[in-house]
Amino acid sequence: MYLRALKTVGNLKISYGHFLTHSSHMVLTGSNPLKKVWVDKTEEKGSDVNIASHLLRDGYNRAFEVAVLITNDSDLVEPVRIVRHELKLPIGILNPHQHHSVGLKNEASFMKRIRQADVAACQFPNVMVDAKGQFHKPSTW
Repeated sequence: MYLRALKTVGNLKISYGHFLTHSSHMVLTGSNPLKKVWVDKTEEKGSDVNIASHLLRDGYNRAFEVAVLITNDSDLVEPVRIVRHELKLPIGILNPHQHHSVGLKNEASFMKRIRQADVAACQFPNVMVDAKGQFHKPSTW
């Protein structure tokens, strides 16, 4: 539903990552004596690489005057550093979390926390329309 809502935004391209799931044998927290259990681990793959790749391509092509990432992912420290210090372009971080990544904070031109009121003001409308017809935003958004 969220991807369908995003597709109603003009001039927006969605670049997909993917999820991998695998089973791991791990120690159960707090077990005494230690007990091992099988745990299904899900990992998201590719999104940070996609963001970094597009950011750097757009920076080298001078496709923006200022870049802004909505993230707290320290995996993006190096591309942020390259954009700011090597390409000499300003890059800011909007962080949806209480605590900021120290690495991102040190490399970005600016960093700001996204306030909950701003998040609420940026929600999709309750009713949206696309080529398939009308659809409703779930109450849990």
